[in-house]
Amino acid sequence: MTSSIDFQRDADGVVTLTFDAPGRRVNTLDSACQADLAAAVERLTAEPPRGVILASAKRSFFAGGDLELLIAVKPADAEGFFREVEALKRSLRRLETLGVPVVAALGGSALGGGWELALACHYRVCVDDAAIELGMPEVTLGLMPGAGGVTRTVRRLGLQAAFDYLVEGRRFDPRHALEAGLIDQLVADPAQLAAAARSLIEAHPESRQPWDREGWRLPGGAPSSPQVAQALMAAPAMLRGRTHGRYPAPEAILAAMVEGAQVDFDTASRIESRWFTSLATGQVAKNMIGALWFDRNAVLSGASRPDAVPRTRFSRIGILGAGMMGAGIAYAAASRGIEVVLKDIDLERAERGRAHSARLLDKRLARGRIDAVERDAVLARIQPTDSAADLAGCELVIEAVFEDRQLKAQVTHEAEAVLDAEAMLASNTSTLPISGLARASERPQRFIGLHFFSPVDRMQLVEIIRGEATDDATVARAYDFVRQLGKLPIVVNDGRGFFTSRVFEAYVNEGMAMLAEGVAPALIERAAQMAGMPVGPLAVVDEVSLTLCRHIARQTEADFAAEGRPYPRHRAESVIKRMLDEFGRAGRAAGAGFYDYPADGEKRLWPGLAAFGGQGIVPVEELVDRFLFIQALETLRAVEDGVLRHAHDANIGSIFGLGFPAWTGGSLRFLEQYGLEAARERAQALRQRHGERFAPPARLLAAQGRLLD
Repeated sequence: MTSSIDFQRDADGVVTLTFDAPGRRVNTLDSACQADLAAAVERLTAEPPRGVILASAKRSFFAGGDLELLIAVKPADAEGFFREVEALKRSLRRLETLGVPVVAALGGSALGGGWELALACHYRVCVDDAAIELGMPEVTLGLMPGAGGVTRTVRRLGLQAAFDYLVEGRRFDPRHALEAGLIDQLVADPAQLAAAARSLIEAHPESRQPWDREGWRLPGGAPSSPQVAQALMAAPAMLRGRTHGRYPAPEAILAAMVEGAQVDFDTASRIESRWFTSLATGQVAKNMIGALWFDRNAVLSGASRPDAVPRTRFSRIGILGAGMMGAGIAYAAASRGIEVVLKDIDLERAERGRAHSARLLDKRLARGRIDAVERDAVLARIQPTDSAADLAGCELVIEAVFEDRQLKAQVTHEAEAVLDAEAMLASNTSTLPISGLARASERPQRFIGLHFFSPVDRMQLVEIIRGEATDDATVARAYDFVRQLGKLPIVVNDGRGFFTSRVFEAYVNEGMAMLAEGVAPALIERAAQMAGMPVGPLAVVDEVSLTLCRHIARQTEADFAAEGRPYPRHRAESVIKRMLDEFGRAGRAAGAGFYDYPADGEKRLWPGLAAFGGQGIVPVEELVDRFLFIQALETLRAVEDGVLRHAHDANIGSIFGLGFPAWTGGSLRFLEQYGLEAARERAQALRQRHGERFAPPARLLAAQGRLLD
């Protein structure tokens, strides 16, 4: 069997261990690699070298741990898993206590277990390339460093300095690592790595880690020292305020840091292993790995993209409407090297849209992320205009005007009059069915929905909506365009509200329904945050405006009437009516909504919301479940309606588009990880107390395993 480590000893007695996992694009600390590392260390012990260099034959150094193994480990496997972790650590400990210098030669990124492997070396030399990523971001997947990363980072930097690298999972580049003392030397290119590593070996013939030297003390002070103790007193409360107890990884990391800082290295390492095992065998890590790694990679690899269509790159696009969304899309495209024609009804409005990009670019310039030449080049790619004739030559035109069918039809006709026959048209609508908008087009097969999220420069997700007439080539090209922007594309079928808007509406309507019931506004917002939502529903409605909510409701009611179907009213509509008609509060843009927006302070809930009454004591977990279940059940209805085709689009769309809590693994996985039978029972209980909107869909009632592949 081919080894994943090439063992080479030169004439001077320096051994180079080159990691090269057979048949894999990257190296990972999987079972095979761990066994090969143990064998290599055994050989080094039996045949002592003059020094050791760890290198990689891949473009990156190491990608980290084996996530397929980690997502599969069960609570019943905890004891065996713990032993495997400890076995890996014994190999790393033997490596760093050989008595000879061990150098990590980093020619590419080293993340997670890869960086932990580098930390077990006495020295690290790295290529000076800003594209190289280093660090331990395990916390973002519900995990923690488990191969000595916590123990060694705390001992190298101290508790306070190690916090961002461990609890926050900070990634950093080689120059930052050099300044922080985590890298010993930078070289200009990979060809210089071996020579630099050998120089370090020559300069330090007998090497030990700082914590293995006599008289070593923890940098910054022990946990009992006054300054550190004061910071540690506040840290747990600060973390709980952020995680609300839903994300165990940050708290486990902090515990391992503090507990480990008070004991010897080997005991600290064992403490780390126990905390790591508890996380790896827990459900939250599995949810987050499933969504943020496997589902996200499925989206990025094109699992929802039609296969038979060649890849496309866009060089010139048009945008109709230079408001907040249109200007944001223009910036996103121009920043990726695409020429943009930004059209509005007059040149002044188009210029204001271009000025939005100038402001964003100036912020990046001030932070040193770009230079003036790059700023000017991006801005020069945006051509403001009031003439549809300037759209000639655009390969794609995105309509981003107000949510009005007649207006959208008008600008579609204007664009098509000057576009080439193969050009695509897209609507940035958030609610209006694409198939209906496509009826205004002479090329409905090349008409598609591209639903961006605000603010476009920060939001990663784009929802691609396929209309009834949209062909495969248009779906594929739309996917390629979104990836060219560096964003996450999910692909869904047409339907009222598509996927994200209908689930978003369910969330905010549930919050307003609670208000109509007399639930205290502060408790509503707090319960949403305790569930893991980034922003409470009342604050979200203020951002989008109650006027828009009313417009969407009226448009939906008219559509139902035109289709001859009864319109299902929601308690939220009574709240919207009172807020607009009785209180004159339309939202943040109007200066007053569910919140007050004082000029001299932070926003605060409007005291006048007391007009909706008070319900007394309400169990907060009931509210939490209402927020989570109403979104998950609406997601499942979108599956039943044929809008959602793949689970990865549902989970990624809910997390990155709606802010559905990542600890659940996404709005569809939430029901699966809850337990299907338990989810059915909980939905029925919520239905009995709060109405038919919580009725479990037929797919949930019948499901035995996955709700959607």
